[in-house]
Amino acid sequence: QVTLVESGGGLVQAGGSLRLACVASGRTFSSYAMAWFRQAPGKERNFVAIITSSGSTTYYADSMKGRFTISRDNAKNTVYLQMNSLKPEDTAVYYCAAGLGAWRLPHQYSYWGQGTQVTVSS
Repeated sequence: QVTLVESGGGLVQAGGSLRLACVASGRTFSSYAMAWFRQAPGKERNFVAIITSSGSTTYYADSMKGRFTISRDNAKNTVYLQMNSLKPEDTAVYYCAAGLGAWRLPHQYSYWGQGTQVTVSS
């Protein structure tokens, strides 16, 4: 069992930055691929970024490339999402997720956090 708790969301002006963190419980954090998804009101949950269990590989949705950076610290059971050059369309609830051998699809993830709200004002 893995419990995920996100933090770091908030209100920021367009062009600003936020750093999200997701702390995982359990001893097997380093076994899991970790990802961030987001969901805007009335829309489906969309993939943002993934980092493999070792941290050696990352992948981003096209609209996040060059602006967002995912990283992890396995010693701290934490995954991060650094978000720069934020746009109003980045406004959403951001969720972290953990899955064994998972990639970009939500159904590949077994564990989800409760989400953290990110609001970008224009």
